[in-house]
Amino acid sequence: MWSQVQAVIAAFFGVQSNAKREHDFTHHNPIAIIAIAIVFFVLFVLAVYALVQFVIPA
Repeated sequence: MWSQVQAVIAAFFGVQSNAKREHDFTHHNPIAIIAIAIVFFVLFVLAVYALVQFVIPA
């Protein structure tokens, strides 16, 4: 599981090597990778929203 999370984080930042990317595609469950990516995306959007609400109070 931790390896899948690391793969998603590296993909979000674009710092993954080609060899590691190929390893991830062959050794990880694609459904799990997609689910983790969706969770991280939602957390990112919520963090940006919270930051904007903090900087610009209503």
